[in-house]
Amino acid sequence: MTASVAAMRTVEDAAAIIASGAVVVVAGTQELLRQLPRGSWVGGTMRYFMTSAGGVETDERVLVTELPVEPAKVSVRTYNAAELPWIVTDAPANGFSLVILPSGSAAHVAYAERAPYLPGLFRTPIVGWVSGVRLADLGTVAPLAIDGRTGEVTGDRAVVLHAQLPDELTARVEIVNPFETGSGDVITFPEEGMSARDCLVGGQPRNFAQYLQEIGADTRLPLVADYAGVPVNTSVQSVDASAGLVRFYAPVFTGIEYRMAAPVPDYREAYSAALAAAPGGAAFACSCILNYVYGELEGQTVGDLVGPMTFGEIAYQLLNQTVVRLSIVEG
Repeated sequence: MTASVAAMRTVEDAAAIIASGAVVVVAGTQELLRQLPRGSWVGGTMRYFMTSAGGVETDERVLVTELPVEPAKVSVRTYNAAELPWIVTDAPANGFSLVILPSGSAAHVAYAERAPYLPGLFRTPIVGWVSGVRLADLGTVAPLAIDGRTGEVTGDRAVVLHAQLPDELTARVEIVNPFETGSGDVITFPEEGMSARDCLVGGQPRNFAQYLQEIGADTRLPLVADYAGVPVNTSVQSVDASAGLVRFYAPVFTGIEYRMAAPVPDYREAYSAALAAAPGGAAFACSCILNYVYGELEGQTVGDLVGPMTFGEIAYQLLNQTVVRLSIVEG
């Protein structure tokens, strides 16, 4: 297994790594990212990280993940919302694509809603993350993504690094989920999207916000659906019972059966246990800002995860409250 090198760096150290010709992914505040030279890198704004010393919020350093790929085998492109299907078209036959989406952008919403329907989505491993800002700055500061080769800084386009691997190596996407499907009601939705009013609970029409209020739902726990044996989370952003509206951090889809996640006695313990069971040596990894906040991870070390704590994770489609890992293995 070929692992990356991921660590917090000063801007000067990050610039030196880029100047050396390495292929890297960089996460940090826009003030720091804008200081980096052009090179084989992509980046996104973020200030929350898991490091070898524990969870940290910082605007003084950037997190640099050096990918074990050759610069000559890498291309970087940007896509607007209408061009997102080209991500799959442009993906290498053997390799991976790493996507960064600015949170709240048209590209972010479009990818969240359309990715499961993109033809050939599972042909090449696709991973990535949704860039963000300080939680207190939500709605006032725009999250950004950066194409390090051209220096383009964008708040509304996806930035994607396509990497081709030699024949003897292959990329593999892994999802680490601290949650399991609960034993409660089966919930389905008649309409798809990032919010919902109506739902069916056990086949009976209900208002979803009122239902969550009635059962006293712990909305730190996500909805969980079974995708061919893989539990996939959809996290609740807000519940407005008076307006009868629930907003999500990722879309719900028709034809999918959801349940509230099984309760966890200790959020941080469940998160740590899930990571401990995962294999080591990821080439790239990221986790969800909700895990950072709900698990109270600042200053806490969990497993060997080093990566940005993001506003959404991408493992082919948009995910919440998971850890996404990209591994590069022989064979």
